[in-house]
Amino acid sequence: MSAEITWLGHASFRIAGGGLVLYIDPWKLSDAPHDADVVFISHPHYDHYSPEDVEKVTRSGTKVLAPTNTVTEADRVLTPGDRQDVGDLQIQATPAYNPAKEYHPKTNNWLGAIFTIGGVRIYYAGDTELIDEMSDLADIDVALLPVGGTYTMDVAQGVEACKRIGCASAIPYHWGDIVGSSDDAIEFEAQSPCSVHVLQVGQTATVSTPAPCPGPKGR
Repeated sequence: MSAEITWLGHASFRIAGGGLVLYIDPWKLSDAPHDADVVFISHPHYDHYSPEDVEKVTRSGTKVLAPTNTVTEADRVLTPGDRQDVGDLQIQATPAYNPAKEYHPKTNNWLGAIFTIGGVRIYYAGDTELIDEMSDLADIDVALLPVGGTYTMDVAQGVEACKRIGCASAIPYHWGDIVGSSDDAIEFEAQSPCSVHVLQVGQTATVSTPAPCPGPKGR
């Protein structure tokens, strides 16, 4: 039971497992594989919803999932708390927001999500800071967390998120483009209580279902 997580840069991922391919917020793609079973869009900011890049990965039968007022051609509009299954891929939409900033208001109902693919539970935080709802997450194998600061969590909040979530491993994103640097990713790896995969653009981590990290919350 495993999944392959490829970082495509910034906040974009390709995840493959159980014979399915999922793209999250595809942006600045260098090729057009047209291999997506599901495309998940977290919110409408240009660095997360790029129609040109969605077109590069979709094919006949691809399902596009997005929050309200984001993708007019979405096959399913999700709000936090919604669940959607596409074959053996399970999607649970989660909230993503800034508690005290205007970049990502909670009232917009923009999204993160928990994806169960290839038997692995993967949490994609979306563009968010540290929020109370992270303490309610359970049985997360891999947490994909933004660490670049300004619009999202910074390193310290990312480390605290790992502790609250109790994830087995984590992958930092939202660094290396617009905001955040490799120093943020490296510092996050050094401080995190769990295993961290710092990926370069195009690199893949193969993850399975190991024991949770030694945070205050276990399974």
